[in-house]
Amino acid sequence: MSQLELDDFYDLATPQQVAVSPDGERVAFLAQEFDPEEDESRMSLFVAPADGSREPHRLSRASDAGAPAWSPDGRYLGFIAARDPDVGRRVGREDEDEEDTDEPEDDAADDEDDTDAEDGGGGSDGPKPQVWAFDMELGGDAVQLTDHEEGVREFDWGPDGDRLVVSARDPTDEQQETLDQRRDDGPIEIERLQHKADGQGWLDDVTTYLFVVDVETGEDQRLDDAYGQGAREPLFGLQPAWGPSGRIAFASNRTERPDDSGVMDLYTIDPDGTDLRKLTDSARRSSAYEWSPDGEQLAFVSGDPDNWYEPSELWVVNPDGTEEPPMHSVTGSLDRTVAMMASPAWLDSETLLTAVGDEGHTQLIRADADEDDPERTFPALTRGRTLGFSDAAGGTVAAVVSDPQAGSDVFALDAAELDESDPDSLTQLSELNADLLADVEMPDCRRVRTENGDGGEVEAITYLPPDFDPETDDPRPVVASIHGGPMSYDAPTFQFSFAYWANQGYVVYRPNYRGSTSYGQAFAESLKGTRGDLETDDVLSVLDELVDRGWVDDERSLVTGFSYGGITTANVVTRSDRFAAGAAEHGVYDFRSTFGTDDNHLWHEWEFGLPWEEPELFEDISSITDVDQISTPLLVSAGENDWRCPPTQAEQLYVSVRKQSVPAKLVIYQDEHHNISTPDRAIHRLESLTEWFREHDPGHEPDEE
Repeated sequence: MSQLELDDFYDLATPQQVAVSPDGERVAFLAQEFDPEEDESRMSLFVAPADGSREPHRLSRASDAGAPAWSPDGRYLGFIAARDPDVGRRVGREDEDEEDTDEPEDDAADDEDDTDAEDGGGGSDGPKPQVWAFDMELGGDAVQLTDHEEGVREFDWGPDGDRLVVSARDPTDEQQETLDQRRDDGPIEIERLQHKADGQGWLDDVTTYLFVVDVETGEDQRLDDAYGQGAREPLFGLQPAWGPSGRIAFASNRTERPDDSGVMDLYTIDPDGTDLRKLTDSARRSSAYEWSPDGEQLAFVSGDPDNWYEPSELWVVNPDGTEEPPMHSVTGSLDRTVAMMASPAWLDSETLLTAVGDEGHTQLIRADADEDDPERTFPALTRGRTLGFSDAAGGTVAAVVSDPQAGSDVFALDAAELDESDPDSLTQLSELNADLLADVEMPDCRRVRTENGDGGEVEAITYLPPDFDPETDDPRPVVASIHGGPMSYDAPTFQFSFAYWANQGYVVYRPNYRGSTSYGQAFAESLKGTRGDLETDDVLSVLDELVDRGWVDDERSLVTGFSYGGITTANVVTRSDRFAAGAAEHGVYDFRSTFGTDDNHLWHEWEFGLPWEEPELFEDISSITDVDQISTPLLVSAGENDWRCPPTQAEQLYVSVRKQSVPAKLVIYQDEHHNISTPDRAIHRLESLTEWFREHDPGHEPDEE
């Protein structure tokens, strides 16, 4: 058996969104792959028979694909991609009486005028994202279905499959002049409160509308009353969903101050742009709309627009308002949050399926659309692995299942067998990492629960080195890897970095500290209004437990975390010198100075107030206030264009630590947003962390490498 090496990262493939065909016989899915020569991440589209009778067939190669969706009759598989324009739209001559000539010279000129995503979300100088579709009966390359100058962000099929609804930006002439000014490196002028968004760049006032597109001709109609608005729209979009009844659902914020509000209201409209109806009361954050098969009900995920500690719930609404109550939660009694990025799926007109976070585990629940009496299902998943994206249609359920030892793959089962407990009842549709993991020893993953300093319980997902016998072997060095959020949670999953560190001899533990979701609202909300003390206590409590078990060497303990995990890492090293080295990645350390320079002003105001009104609180929650207590060697990293946790935060922490002659290192990833986007940088990140840990691990000997 061999060890996992850093360069193996290039061979990693990670399944993403799944889409089941209407008849339940085929499953489409995305897989993230890497191109080492171009140093790029690729999102490829595959399709496989749901019975596993053959290997998945690759549909896309040269360009990324996203948001796969089957036409209602299952003939077409639509997706969004930024590809070179369809040759079918460029060959031959158009009728002489057509006003638009679409000559190649005009296309080139338009490309030069395209807006960079960092300057308002209009795309780069290359092709714009459009809707494409594969004909799954006739075969051949995908056909381009839309041609919006600013590109298409989202889409859904009409109930007859002959039309689409898409969301797209539509600048006025004056707004276009402003966008052109930005592209020419002119000044950026903004008057809206939500002036930036991570990954989207500097925002503008261009409105995004819904358009109904004729699939055959490409002609479209703008729905003037169906537009997006609000602080959350740049990140979450309009989320159009076209139901069997003919109505189109979408999200928008029409409150008095939409940029000062996290509300996302649910609206419906007729496809001719008439009869706009608002279904929610501007008191919630609604998303992930799914119509029932009969078109009489609409399911969606609903959360508090401010309090993300509160569990998101699955709601059902009667769009016609003919029933009382007109809308209700069907999962509120669980006290468990709908999993991040999860959407509801209808098994039939009365039964829903979705994924929830349940004590450090993502699992499916089945719910009656008429009452709040959900039940846990899908025991074949087991608590030793976790669920990713899922979908259901035509009596088939498909899901991404992540196993700490076997990797992540797509599986399917008959919806009638959801309660089957035998893991072998699942049909495996992909083996994306079979070659990569075939000869690699993988870590043993275990749950560790212990009491924290306040008498409550805290749980951690723990990875043990493959050659480690916890009953007889000497203690090993340990890495505490702290998740972001904090409204998130860790579950048993395959992740390259954890497997790599375990192969290097480290025990890795991932604590679900207070503030984490999946353990109920009280556990998550206990963190509200505070920073540092509770998370540090939980991180150290798990470390104490692992030391007491004899699994880890207390003198060789290391700590790291990304985003909120970076925030917690900084808080840990201001409160404790237990760790031999730390790495705070892409975090916030001075909440006063980050206010207004990041895209999180709504969250921080809700939880802490305004910094000029609560100066003492903002000082208290900032680790930079206690930076003089840090004696732990600290690596600090950031993305140069990170507007979730601005790089100036990393600079402040680094300089403050270095000023005290504490060993420190600053890593800035140029042109990078909050997350790491390229394989070279992902490998560099992991290599930098490992080298920093080895350098400051008192028990590490260079010849061990």
